[in-house]
Amino acid sequence: ASAMIGRYIGLGNALNATALNAIGTEYVCLLNVSELNMIDSNSLKLASLNPSACSQLTKDILYAKAKRAFSDQHRLPAYYELIEPYLGGAPGVDLRALSKDNVNMEVSTFAKLRRDSLMGLTLSEVKGLLGINLGDLEKWQNKSPIREWVQTQKQSELDKLHIGLAGGTQEGYINIVRPKFESPSSASLGTGATTLHLLPALLITSLMMLVLS
Repeated sequence: ASAMIGRYIGLGNALNATALNAIGTEYVCLLNVSELNMIDSNSLKLASLNPSACSQLTKDILYAKAKRAFSDQHRLPAYYELIEPYLGGAPGVDLRALSKDNVNMEVSTFAKLRRDSLMGLTLSEVKGLLGINLGDLEKWQNKSPIREWVQTQKQSELDKLHIGLAGGTQEGYINIVRPKFESPSSASLGTGATTLHLLPALLITSLMMLVLS
């Protein structure tokens, strides 16, 4: 898949909305930094992508492009739905702004936020982001990175939410959160398993049609 995409670009073709839809969510993670930078932000308006399973660098680049693409709708209710698939690359300042917009973020989306961005959020900001979904946080409290975020909050403040969160800092104590890193073997295995999938005929057909057109 990576070779096919590289060949398509090497022939001078653009990574426009049509090409991005042909590549799709399954293979967008294979794009390298140079290829990602070739994407015109406006192409994301017509493309259907979800880079949540990609590397952090890929998510950061695509989020910045998506933010530019949808900037004209920033104050409209539809903005969150458009930007939501790319939030895994959002910096903390943007998440804090969203917390004031009643976006009712799903906890599954919250759990995939950039770790440093999530860890920097206050309890009130998380409450603002999740809205009506705040109660679901209790079901995820033992999963990273939500577990680590809970451990940095005062238990007395967590208790005020009345949703059953436990593991926060007790008065007079400081919790030291040690990040857990994925073992190289498991990380490489996941990447290898993805790249070993056969390239769908749709991708080949779509890109070849673009080359020949």
